[in-house]
Amino acid sequence: MRCFLVSVVTAACGLLLGQQAAVPVSVQLQNGVFVVQGWTAPSAPPSGGWPKLLSVYAGSGSDVPALTGEYKVTGGVLSFKPRYPLGGGLRVRVVFRGVESFFEIPEAKLASTARVRQVYPSADVIPENQLKFYIEFSAPMSQGEAWKHIRLLKSDGSPVELPFLEIDQEMWDADARRLTVLFDPGRIKRGVKPLEDIGPAIESGHSYTLSIALEWRDATGAPLMEAYTKHFRVTEADRTPIAVSDWRIGAVRAGTRDALTIDFPEPLDAALAMRLIWVDGVRGEAKLGSEERQWSFVPEQPWSAGAAVLKVDTALEDLAGNKVGRPFEVD
Repeated sequence: MRCFLVSVVTAACGLLLGQQAAVPVSVQLQNGVFVVQGWTAPSAPPSGGWPKLLSVYAGSGSDVPALTGEYKVTGGVLSFKPRYPLGGGLRVRVVFRGVESFFEIPEAKLASTARVRQVYPSADVIPENQLKFYIEFSAPMSQGEAWKHIRLLKSDGSPVELPFLEIDQEMWDADARRLTVLFDPGRIKRGVKPLEDIGPAIESGHSYTLSIALEWRDATGAPLMEAYTKHFRVTEADRTPIAVSDWRIGAVRAGTRDALTIDFPEPLDAALAMRLIWVDGVRGEAKLGSEERQWSFVPEQPWSAGAAVLKVDTALEDLAGNKVGRPFEVD
């Protein structure tokens, strides 16, 4: 009787222990490392090395060579770390002791680094014959997809039909941080068929929103940090050339680094104003004020006594493309 009881207890205990230890053999991917679970690896590799037992292939085809990397046995657990990290979206085939399993490597979530820093003109009132927008980003952007992410919306939220000149060769600066977006000239110039047939892209007395989508990716492939909108109102067309005589130029004192300022009666093209206005022979820093209605310049060294020469290139433009002494529309 005593032996029978011991035998029953022993058998029961053995069954219980067997149930706890029955872990199925599998290969798991942990932080880029393939780990064999439920199998105890010997301390030494078999003849032919660990690849005879565990091989990893970057692809599901049978003709794909096995990946190279580091095999390791720790506490009886065999693992394999590929020499190079696996790219997102890759399908990986793993063969352990003749049994295949597959892994889909998830796409890496890239950290957003870029946002829209500014849209020029910064003013919230622009003329009906506005020529362009400049979109400035905080980091280099991907190219070739601008028109998928830029929309011009009416006040009711409906899109304006083809307001911009959507050319394949996008107009980026050298750093891919500033994009020039041109309104369709055919909907600006009078006497041109698109303007007569469709009308202007933006109309005086109406309000619009320039919308830039979050999905636009920077040069690293990460989406923007946030979407961007610019709301603005449209006033009558401006067809008057820039008159430098209407500018108000401030005075500076010799021996100081006072800022030389110019106040304009209207906003000017931001990029051109920074490039086409300068003080001859004087090094310093220029910047634009609110709504691009003021230009200021601070010299590196104090002003010298005598006259300073301020120069303006006649290619300078206002928001409607009117130049110094010449309107955008010419006969």
